[in-house]
Amino acid sequence: MDKNLYVDFHAIQTVPPSCINRDDTGSPKTAVYGGTLRARVSSQAWKRAMRLEFKKIFTSAQIGLRTKKIKALVTEKICQENPDIEEEAAEKMAASILSFAGMKVEDDKKEVLFFISSLQVEGLARLAVECQQDTSGKKEKEKAYKKRVEAALKENPSVDILLFGRMAASNPSLNYDAAAQVAHSISTHTISNEYDYFTAVDDCTQETGAGHIGTVEFNSSTLYRYATVNVRELAQFLQPEELKMALKGFAQAFIHSMPDGKQNSFANRTLPDMVYVTLRSDQPVNLAGAFEKPVPAGMGGYVEKSQAALVAQAQKVYRNFAAFPQKAWAVGEAESGFAQQVDIPGLLEQLEMEIGRYAGEGM
Repeated sequence: MDKNLYVDFHAIQTVPPSCINRDDTGSPKTAVYGGTLRARVSSQAWKRAMRLEFKKIFTSAQIGLRTKKIKALVTEKICQENPDIEEEAAEKMAASILSFAGMKVEDDKKEVLFFISSLQVEGLARLAVECQQDTSGKKEKEKAYKKRVEAALKENPSVDILLFGRMAASNPSLNYDAAAQVAHSISTHTISNEYDYFTAVDDCTQETGAGHIGTVEFNSSTLYRYATVNVRELAQFLQPEELKMALKGFAQAFIHSMPDGKQNSFANRTLPDMVYVTLRSDQPVNLAGAFEKPVPAGMGGYVEKSQAALVAQAQKVYRNFAAFPQKAWAVGEAESGFAQQVDIPGLLEQLEMEIGRYAGEGM
């Protein structure tokens, strides 16, 4: 693909009292923007929620695992494929084959998380068995298998590895650049954190009063969320049908995911009030500038004014700084003529069709 194509995802989403993403003190994360305090949900928290949503969208072979327990995964696969090999022997084989890629896996506590696909685990398991059966000396094996092991860890990346990237400090050749970027979500307005004072009753005592007293910090907000996908980057690794599937799945996960911090306490799972998706060939455009001046509450709350501010910012940016999108769709309330009005199934259908056209024509 010679032509750039970026898919930008914007959302306005109201979240009721909640603590979906905490800092090290247990407080909801915040940020100062436009000189006022805003609610914040980190990009890491929402990407994790999207990856969990991927499990409903993609097969297990299409998504990966981020874990320190690579050796255990390879050991399990060796035993599954070779019932005659005992677990202890398989564990040694797994550690040996991973060492050829510079991955020391003797102590999980000292290892960093590594992103790996199920197909890569299978490839390593096959190489481990083959290496065990190889009668060459240690140096000869290392020379013969080092590149093959590295190749097995680069081949067959999962959709989420391609979208969110992979960094391997011990062996940078195993890195993958992320085709997607997800912004920290911020409230469109100023917020003030509050405290919930709660008590719990001991069911097995006759004493009066609470068995436990505590507080939990929370806030409520209308968030602006943004993410972008570099389709050209993704197309280097996926066939046209896989590319369409990946973008459609990303869109579904962006819209339907929700970080699950304190979910049992607040039941705060919501869906966006407005989703705005564009196709661009110049560059991604984050529209957070719409909320540099905090939105005031009106008779319609924050949502109505947040939607209007987003539309106004997009039109200003397109008039003065960036090209108008090649395609634009809006789900929910939006100014007439601003974008093609669709529902979620219509958005996914349109997006899939445009990505298929891009992949098929090699635009």
